[in-house]
Amino acid sequence: MKARDRESLGPLLAEIRACRACVAQLPFGPRPVLQAHADARILIVGQAPGARVHASGIPWDDASGKRLREWLDVDSHVFYDVTTFAIVPMGFCYPGRGKGGDNPPRPECAPLWLDRLLAQLPAIRLTLLIGQYAQQRFLGAARKPSLTDTVRAWRDYGPAVLPLPHPSPRNQGWLRHNPWFDLDVLPELRARVAAARR
Repeated sequence: MKARDRESLGPLLAEIRACRACVAQLPFGPRPVLQAHADARILIVGQAPGARVHASGIPWDDASGKRLREWLDVDSHVFYDVTTFAIVPMGFCYPGRGKGGDNPPRPECAPLWLDRLLAQLPAIRLTLLIGQYAQQRFLGAARKPSLTDTVRAWRDYGPAVLPLPHPSPRNQGWLRHNPWFDLDVLPELRARVAAARR
């Protein structure tokens, strides 16, 4: 990788963190939350920060993040190592709450930043797509009719991409009704993460 390519990520991250494109639509104001480094080997693409993450500015700094780290079989030290994990939500700012939970990620965010950011992550070996918004963006027509069907079809997406449900405590019912996730997907997830870290 050329030195010039490495240097361009820093200014891009600064530009993203200074973004105010959706300021009028964000009830708590803009606070883009992400983590990226040119040497990162695993990309986690989620939905959008929640209220606690908005307050701390730390990706996945909540109960969902605790469960996600358990799924990945990594501790916080490894998870927040920017040379291991790039953490990029579909919407970088907390979108506020709606009737059934947090609002969807702002639609302006991914078109503005996602392709530019991904172009600066050349070392990614494994991409984890958490939730329907990430799966829709990255899988396109290969995505199945529902999140459950997409996650169940994880073998269809090759060794470098793995679709996952959201690890939110709100998804406890989904996990209970889909025991195959713990039995089949989690061991594969952990094996792929361990291999990508080597």
